[in-house]
Amino acid sequence: MRAQLGDQLVVESPATGATRRDGEIVGLHHSDGTPPYDVRWSDTDEVTLVFPGPDAHVHHIEHQRAAGEQAGAVSGTTPPRRVPNPGDVGRRIAAERERQGLTRAETARRAGMAPDYLTYLEERPADPSVAALIKLADALGTSVAALRGGGIDLPPGQGRALLHPRLRDLGPDECRARLSTHGVGRVAVSTPDGPAVIPVNYEVVDDAIAFRTAPGSAPAAAVGSEVAFEVDHVDEAMSQGWSVLVVGPARVVTEPDEVRRLADRAHTTPWAGSGREMWVSIRPTRITGRRISPAGQ
Repeated sequence: MRAQLGDQLVVESPATGATRRDGEIVGLHHSDGTPPYDVRWSDTDEVTLVFPGPDAHVHHIEHQRAAGEQAGAVSGTTPPRRVPNPGDVGRRIAAERERQGLTRAETARRAGMAPDYLTYLEERPADPSVAALIKLADALGTSVAALRGGGIDLPPGQGRALLHPRLRDLGPDECRARLSTHGVGRVAVSTPDGPAVIPVNYEVVDDAIAFRTAPGSAPAAAVGSEVAFEVDHVDEAMSQGWSVLVVGPARVVTEPDEVRRLADRAHTTPWAGSGREMWVSIRPTRITGRRISPAGQ
């Protein structure tokens, strides 16, 4: 027995030959299409791991597609094509994979699954099994909760502290590596209403931190003063993480060539929306960082 994603698994009664149960094959565990399969049953909409018995057979989607195309040719109409519509889980998997610069083939190899199955997860509104999510989370160095979007409205770090934590300082090169080329960080400024810490999309260009904002906004108050800029990451599943702090003077970028260069090298527009075209640059005079990890690491 061989199948591909989207095929229908039909289980028939040995006595009557009537369909007892059917479902869509949404997960392959072998690249050659042999069992077992992850099947979403039509009667319960649940996904279970199935080892088909002698009373089961596969109805291939090619047969359905060919019949539809023939019907379209006779009637003179073109059968509608299904447009990929990835769900939240698929988008999170794809985003994390691309953030780490991994191909689908490499990610599938790490997760021990067929590349076609990973393609299916990323491009269709799939509901992968818990086992598949655990494999993908491990392959991507994240958690099942993160792939599902759990805790998105809660602050990070609600897990228990490590039994034997190790807190160590990061060197300048380690700090710069964690800053990466871009991301979301927090700038601390003094405003007429008091101190404020604001998240901003930032770029690292020529060792300087640059972000876009609007004149008169709270982040714009950084201009002309020494400010602090912080980025961090928390691994909820492992109760570990790191933080990097940059301190230095902030200035507004006005030279047209420099503004153009920053805009050309920007990885994204500000998440907060349009109208933020004023570039602010922070030149580090001090950069420090710390990492919390298990004592053995």
